Amino acid sequence: VQLVESGGGLVQPGGSLRLSCAVSGDSFDTYALGWFRQPPGKEREGIASIVQTRGRTYYRDSEKGRFITSSDRAKNTVYLQRNSLKHDDTADYRCPAAKEYSDDDTLKHVEYDHWGQGTQVTVSS
Repeated sequence: VQLVESGGGLVQPGGSLRLSCAVSGDSFDTYALGWFRQPPGKEREGIASIVQTRGRTYYRDSEKGRFITSSDRAKNTVYLQRNSLKHDDTADYRCPAAKEYSDDDTLKHVEYDHWGQGTQVTVSS
């Protein structure tokens, strides 16, 4: 499976973010898809995940209500949306996929074995 993230760039504080992750090479519906970010100088952290087979979404506790993830099966694409961006949202954002997973572990990076190249988001005025 191949994953290609897009939608990053320079965003002003208070602005909005909508990242896309296009998935190809295998059956889209069978994967759990996550969103992870790595701020400068910090460890990678899971923000959100979507388990396609059960239509469930999971969010990092600290990010609940801040990010929304969704998928479009017709386009084999998963999205991450966030309004009211802050400087702390500056990071490299990546979308991984897992075919074998535990729902409760889909916010852990070790659960995934396919990763995209990432898209950089910089929040700055």
